[in-house]
Amino acid sequence: MAVEWVRLKLDLDAFDDARFEPYLQRCRQTGIELTTMAAVGDTAEHRRALYDLNKTCSADIPERGEFYTYDEYLTRRIETPTYDPHGVVLALDGGSWVGMATTSIQPEGHAFSEMTGLLAGHRGRGISLAMKLLAIGFARSHGTRWLRTFHHPDNATAIGMNRRLGFVSDEPRAATR
Repeated sequence: MAVEWVRLKLDLDAFDDARFEPYLQRCRQTGIELTTMAAVGDTAEHRRALYDLNKTCSADIPERGEFYTYDEYLTRRIETPTYDPHGVVLALDGGSWVGMATTSIQPEGHAFSEMTGLLAGHRGRGISLAMKLLAIGFARSHGTRWLRTFHHPDNATAIGMNRRLGFVSDEPRAATR
């Protein structure tokens, strides 16, 4: 039986940033630097670091299966028309990459939350919410109204975080992600 993915959407026009500002402040106070791939430099070395982080974080996704090879990752995630290094939020702890939140702007006019992941030792501190807040800002800066995402139904942590931000159920859409 096929898995029925949990599809969610967030109305960016109605989203209240102020409720989640404390997460950004807490990250900064505890030494977590939030930046973007564009700011650190969209280089071959940093793409490899992003791949390694994404691969590690993706291992927790239920039924994820084998992760892409590096070349497949470049082809499917980086060398695409929707990739924008400004849409890749990174969390750094002492210079080490510990989290990522990748958002793309889709041709259909909405933003899509590709992946939000955090290394296990950094979870439970609000870092994912802070990264997602910056990802929402990226989506808004492109004039989109909706930020969409989907999750395996057993990925309760990711679903819960998105619902906490105000994501609601989204109907499946033809010919979109």
